[in-house]
Amino acid sequence: MAFEEICFPNNIRNIRLSRGMRMTALAKKAGLSLSAMSKVEKGVRRLKQGQLMQLCGILNCKLSDVFIKADDDKANSWQCEMQRRLSGNESSGLKVFGAGVRVLRRGLGKTIAQAAKDAKMTLSVYHKIEIGQRDVYEKEIDNLAKALGKTVDGMFKAIAELYNSGALDKQIDKAEERVREALRVGKSETSADVDTSIYGATMYDSVRKNLVPVYGMPDGKNLAFAKSDEKMIALPAKMKSGAGIYAVRPNVARMGAMFPAKSYLFVNPSVHPIAGDLAIAFDEDFGKIAPNARVNARIVMIREDKNGNLIGVSVAPEEKIQIKNAKRAHKVVQIVME
Repeated sequence: MAFEEICFPNNIRNIRLSRGMRMTALAKKAGLSLSAMSKVEKGVRRLKQGQLMQLCGILNCKLSDVFIKADDDKANSWQCEMQRRLSGNESSGLKVFGAGVRVLRRGLGKTIAQAAKDAKMTLSVYHKIEIGQRDVYEKEIDNLAKALGKTVDGMFKAIAELYNSGALDKQIDKAEERVREALRVGKSETSADVDTSIYGATMYDSVRKNLVPVYGMPDGKNLAFAKSDEKMIALPAKMKSGAGIYAVRPNVARMGAMFPAKSYLFVNPSVHPIAGDLAIAFDEDFGKIAPNARVNARIVMIREDKNGNLIGVSVAPEEKIQIKNAKRAHKVVQIVME
């Protein structure tokens, strides 16, 4: 018996249940079939970055909440389940067969997509066969052999010869390592409030590096500002992620003449603004603002007074703010619509 690969261990089911939400409701809001949603919760289906962020929005949770932490009760059961599945595939010979299929496919210079198409399989099914996570049924075996340019007997013979020669050992080891990587304990240092080892840390970092936190939201004439990843947004296309980049959302009701509706300002704290720049100004040094502490911030245009000192000029209403040092103003580097 084959077992599906656990590729995305997560807390989505627990979060959903804590919200009193049925899986059917979550699937409908996320635009997924009930089957797909079930696989996501079981950890045997991957999510695109946009889908993951959408689920966080629906469940009203942080990205870091989704990933399993080392001290979660669920972590040990994930490890036991993964070991059971690895052992099951080892004894059934599926990893040997899958590794052989991969070597034969590469020998023909075919991509996985090409081989899947020739075998009349979905890409997902074909991929699971190659990594040793799925049986091949009798009705599928002829098409698979043909896709590899062989008869059924010829395919099995070729795989046996590869196995006996030791040529599959490296492929088998790689397949197992990819599966184990999903539950490798690592240290994630990309988020201000994620300070424990988490399972799937490499996946978290992979998603997190393409996102930035939204630190500021409209609050009257100013911004309600807090260093928190409670809300995240994807980086604009072609914009390189830099240390500390964050976003704020302006109050377009007050500043609509300056910004389009549903716009975000992306801010780079390592770039000091000069006269003529749009910036975010603070009443205190940015570095002294504690994580999750709520402070006021303003969107300002940087100007010079008659003495050559920098000042920030806010709008709606117009107000002049003394920029005492570079740590109290960050340059807005890009404006985008949601």
